[in-house]
Amino acid sequence: MIFPTEFEEKLGFDQIRDRLKNYCLSPLGIKLVDQMSFSADFVTVQSRLKQNLEFKLILEKGDQFPATHYADPDEYLKTAAVEDSFLEEEAFYTILTSLQTILAVKQYLATNLELYPELYSLTHQVVVSKSLLQQIESKFDDKGQLQDNASSELAKIRKRIREEQLRVKRLTEQVFRQAVDQGWVPEGATATIRDGRLVIPIMTQHKRRLPGLIMDESATGQTVFMEPLDVLEANNEIRDLIHAERREIIKILRELTNLLRIHLHELTPAYQFLAIIDFTRARAKFSLDIGAELPTVKPTPDLNWLHARHPLLYLSLKGKREVVPLTIDLTSASPFLLISGPNAGGKSVCLKTVGLIQYMVQCGLLVPLHDKSTVGLFKNIFLDIGDQQSIENDLSTYSSHLKNMAFFLHHSNQHTLVLLDELGAGTDPNFGGGIAESILDGLVRRNAWGVATTHYYNLKLFASNHNSIRNGAMLFDSKKLAPLFQLEIGKPGSSFALEIARKTGLPYETIQRAEKIIGQELTGLESLMKSVAEEKQSLEKRQKEIKAQEEKLSETLSRYEVLSFELTTKKKEILDKAKTEASNLLKETNREIEKTIRHIRENKAEKKETRKVRDGLQDLIQKVKPNVIVSETDVTLEVGDYVRLIGQEVSGKVLSINDKSALVQFGDLRSQVKLKQLVRSDKAIVHPTFAKAKSFGIDVMSKQSTFVSTLDIRGKRVEEVNALLDQFVDDALLLGQAELKILHGKGEGVLRKVVRERLKTIKGVASFADEHVERGGAGITVVVLK
Repeated sequence: MIFPTEFEEKLGFDQIRDRLKNYCLSPLGIKLVDQMSFSADFVTVQSRLKQNLEFKLILEKGDQFPATHYADPDEYLKTAAVEDSFLEEEAFYTILTSLQTILAVKQYLATNLELYPELYSLTHQVVVSKSLLQQIESKFDDKGQLQDNASSELAKIRKRIREEQLRVKRLTEQVFRQAVDQGWVPEGATATIRDGRLVIPIMTQHKRRLPGLIMDESATGQTVFMEPLDVLEANNEIRDLIHAERREIIKILRELTNLLRIHLHELTPAYQFLAIIDFTRARAKFSLDIGAELPTVKPTPDLNWLHARHPLLYLSLKGKREVVPLTIDLTSASPFLLISGPNAGGKSVCLKTVGLIQYMVQCGLLVPLHDKSTVGLFKNIFLDIGDQQSIENDLSTYSSHLKNMAFFLHHSNQHTLVLLDELGAGTDPNFGGGIAESILDGLVRRNAWGVATTHYYNLKLFASNHNSIRNGAMLFDSKKLAPLFQLEIGKPGSSFALEIARKTGLPYETIQRAEKIIGQELTGLESLMKSVAEEKQSLEKRQKEIKAQEEKLSETLSRYEVLSFELTTKKKEILDKAKTEASNLLKETNREIEKTIRHIRENKAEKKETRKVRDGLQDLIQKVKPNVIVSETDVTLEVGDYVRLIGQEVSGKVLSINDKSALVQFGDLRSQVKLKQLVRSDKAIVHPTFAKAKSFGIDVMSKQSTFVSTLDIRGKRVEEVNALLDQFVDDALLLGQAELKILHGKGEGVLRKVVRERLKTIKGVASFADEHVERGGAGITVVVLK
């Protein structure tokens, strides 16, 4: 049972219905939105929610689900049910395309049976006769018109119509040319159509000269439109043929209608299926809008909600600010929640959120909760909110509230959810608070579940002393005097009335007088509640900071452990490799020494043989001698010398020397470099590749100093690109470059295509790809060389 009758309007569910209707593709779905109702049946609710979830998954995947030609042929089917009736071409085409959609949806769900079992189960009722569909398809073209071959007689008639129309056109053109030659036709005028007949424009003064029938005249009366006498007979023949065509079309449509009438019993469930699909699609689109999920649903009352958001508030604030989520936990041991706090602090929104989300679930809609939440089903939901004043029934607002309370107390039980806004308000606080406490006690004794909002201290105290009721507070920032819209369960909330009064600018003496009237005891309690709330907020903030620091420390420790493990592993690998190499070297050395000793003994230390052996040992010494890099910094550098960085190939020119450093020009770049890091280029060990290049007269050092690893070809002609690209890659390969970049821009992609086709033919290229999207993307090609 739902109470009152205006339940949906008071909670805003009527707005959700309107949004769902906007998402429907046809009147079929809109009808089901209007029929959507509250259900306490667990199987029904669970099935609706699963359908909603599965269609939401379809939309999230972006599959090409059939979403056209959703039509409601109800009126057409009613007409077809009447004996000897027939449907027009438009009606048949609507039925044809919608039946094709039904079969396409059925096929899609059958193909994806494992993903969408709940939706697929709906297809069991759908049976569409293939012979019926083939018969209709064979008669109509893509524009919904009967084809010429719909019957042999129709084909003959339409052929004759075309022939006669061609004859009329020839005759008219012949007469028109004659009239033009005689000067009877207004300058620039052409033959035209009037009342479906081809006519010739003739100036009024010449109308007696052309035998024929006047069909119309111009607005000025200076021109008449005449059907020549020679054409009149042919046009009459065409009109007779058109009537014959219509009679044949009706005959064909009547035959198709008779066939359709036989299958009406199949079409009704088929279109019910299409309606459910349209309705479910609308629910799924709304679910995506509000970020809805499927919580755990239980057949009995339960309410353990995580991150609950009011769906309409979420939509209205979307893109502006975040909605503060609510966490609400009610159990069979404590099924009632009493919320207190300042005005405009979110108490009523919290109550409406509970009512709206619970109602949505039991109407089969996914809800904006965390999917780990639990939602139980209630048989009754009672709501008392807003102004209940009734002039017709001579009831004040408070009297209306009391009338609702009487109804609640008479009908509430353990399967009822009661929602009470500002319980006890609207009358003398002393009496109103007492009546409200009694009502609350009565509801709890009846094991009702519920949420109530209040400002009354006696109710907060009652909840604190009663196990079945839990206090809840809407938090408030006392420093900024602004609501936080956060619900905290476990303690009552302060109204912050005095603080808000100060903020509004009430005089100081007025505030002091109010405190005396309220009394020290009540003021002290209010202050104590406020300080407890502030301390708890401060503690929670500190806990969050500590938690964040612990997470950061844990992450750093994890990174350290990973790095330590990798270093240990690499160290072990290096040592193992060094030991293996040393062992092999020692074995080789021992073999050579033994061989030498044996050779000397066998040849009795002859000088020639001894020298030969010594030379062999000297080679061995050079082989096992460690590679020591000798610094060339003892060579004095002067301004104008060409130098390079030790261990590098790039060469530059010394511009100036200052104590222990020098200013060096590397291509277009000037850099201050320490002298000990430089060596004269003529003292440098020349790379074998460079030496070979020099033997062919190529100045590698010069190329190295001026080479840039990015080639910009924007604005170049296509015929210039290949030569530039070949030279660029050749230089890069000569200088031992590993990676290049070619800047060609995006545009129409012509240069990009030319570059990549050319790169495929160059042997030195290992691979190429687009640059990272943040650094140029498809406008730059990154080339990796072998």
